[in-house]
Amino acid sequence: MPHAPELLILANYLTGEFTNQEQALAEPAWYVHLHLWHRPIVGLFSEGITFFAEQANVLKLDQPYRQRLLQLKEVASNPLHIQVQYYKILIPTDFRGAGANPALLDNLTLEQVELLPDCVLDVTISQPSFPDYYFEALPTSDRPCSFSYENKTYQVQLGFATSLGHFFSYDKGLNPLTGKAIWGAILGAYRFTKF
Repeated sequence: MPHAPELLILANYLTGEFTNQEQALAEPAWYVHLHLWHRPIVGLFSEGITFFAEQANVLKLDQPYRQRLLQLKEVASNPLHIQVQYYKILIPTDFRGAGANPALLDNLTLEQVELLPDCVLDVTISQPSFPDYYFEALPTSDRPCSFSYENKTYQVQLGFATSLGHFFSYDKGLNPLTGKAIWGAILGAYRFTKF
């Protein structure tokens, strides 16, 4: 079944490499200068459009981190209702650097990823200036995204917005005991520009 045009536009906006250089230069005390990759993955899932996401401090581009998968999919009852489902990679080091070297993703299989059931975003679509779209993806519930890695539990409050040439990350890491933000977009979104 063909994808709705809005899903394809969202996928196009997300695809590529991004930097928050302008923000990091303007507010270096609050924002690290990051490089962000969103690489499409073909054939991993039977529905939707899937992305591998990874980021790195520009001073350590050879040490990327926060590998994750985002599956964009239409809700069956309403093709204009788009959701983003997150997955974790079971052994992130196996695909470290795939943002810069997407050929590494050719070997990614379903057995190497795990569904994160509480990590789902609902996408709101608007057209503030025709023909450009603005997409905002926010959690479907108040529960944070939780996952385990190396016998530790992590919690993240997810969210993003995107428009043509721009990506805004609302992601914040939370202390699982207190629920307080400890890293990420604590003072506002990380504002990325595509290059």
